[in-house]
Amino acid sequence: MPQEPETTTPRRRRLGRRTAPERYPDAQDLLSEAREQATNIAYRVEERVHAWRESRARRRNFMPTVVASTGYGTTSWIRVLGRAVMTRERILDRLTGEDVLNVRGWRSFLSIPIADAVVTVRIGDAEVQVTADHGGVVDVAVDIDLPPGWHTIELSTEGSKPQTAQVHVVADEQRIGIVSDIDDTVMVTALPRPMLAAWNTFVLDEHARTPTPGMAVLYERLHRQYRGAAFLYLSTGAWNVAPTLRRFLSSNLYPHGPLLLTDWGPTHERWFRSGMQHKVDSLRRLAEEFPHVKWILIGDDGQHDPAIYGEFARRYPQNVAAVCIRELSVSEAVLAGGLDREPRPQANGVQWITGPDGRGLAVQLAGAGLLDPDPGDRA
Repeated sequence: MPQEPETTTPRRRRLGRRTAPERYPDAQDLLSEAREQATNIAYRVEERVHAWRESRARRRNFMPTVVASTGYGTTSWIRVLGRAVMTRERILDRLTGEDVLNVRGWRSFLSIPIADAVVTVRIGDAEVQVTADHGGVVDVAVDIDLPPGWHTIELSTEGSKPQTAQVHVVADEQRIGIVSDIDDTVMVTALPRPMLAAWNTFVLDEHARTPTPGMAVLYERLHRQYRGAAFLYLSTGAWNVAPTLRRFLSSNLYPHGPLLLTDWGPTHERWFRSGMQHKVDSLRRLAEEFPHVKWILIGDDGQHDPAIYGEFARRYPQNVAAVCIRELSVSEAVLAGGLDREPRPQANGVQWITGPDGRGLAVQLAGAGLLDPDPGDRA
């Protein structure tokens, strides 16, 4: 008897909305290409806006100058920092150095950069020419032999009046350095994190900012104990606010040292530069520049400092003496968007120190043998 052919139930296709890459295999590549093109367009638009503003400023008889910033280096090279801008001639007659842009709040972002400016750097009897980037930022290493200590250099562009800057040359035998965050570490911001950058950058001046209790005293103690050590301030702030930050640090008696800032504008890869990546890259550069130095890293637990410092300590344990984290109060933590509770990467031999203010950190540092005890610590 002939068998009837078996019938099979056709497989039912699973219902559900598929994503664009599933429906169109090349969609992800197309989206990535579109984002890249949009980012490149933003970069080119910024360049054209800068070029138009520079051309307009020259027609209005603005003068080129350099906002010279504090640098650092070793006995065989120095890192020169500054920014080439256009400014009014009457300002140049009465101000020098970082005070050339002695403006506050949002006005500092109206400065007109000179793209790809050729800047002359005079170091004693030596003279070298360097080139700024498309935002006018000068950040170059210059090979030169100098003794340890503070030195004065001059920067000028297009025959402008030379502007002076200090450069700290670290001795080859120095084994300790200090790196400090700024917001919520040396100054109390007490603002919701989304508003923080805008308020501090565009509205507030240095006299209205509040120093963190005890931090200036702690830093002065570290500065006295480790004489000649590099003392750097690492921030995600833009170079436009360098003069304001410098005046705040000076008026609140923080030790003098270079500011490591960034540029907020678009790049070829991103609409805005990453503040976290800026800190990561800066720390890695310091490890390469000073392979024999152990750094005391100071920040706060508002967001990313513990993770950034912890990962650096894991990768470069030989370059970290201690990680000091200022613990924010409950109200500060709420405004900062929460605390960084990510697990700390393990780094053998690296001290983790926490405290609510400068005095609390000083007690912990003294207990770890990294700071000479002070009678006030027991009060």
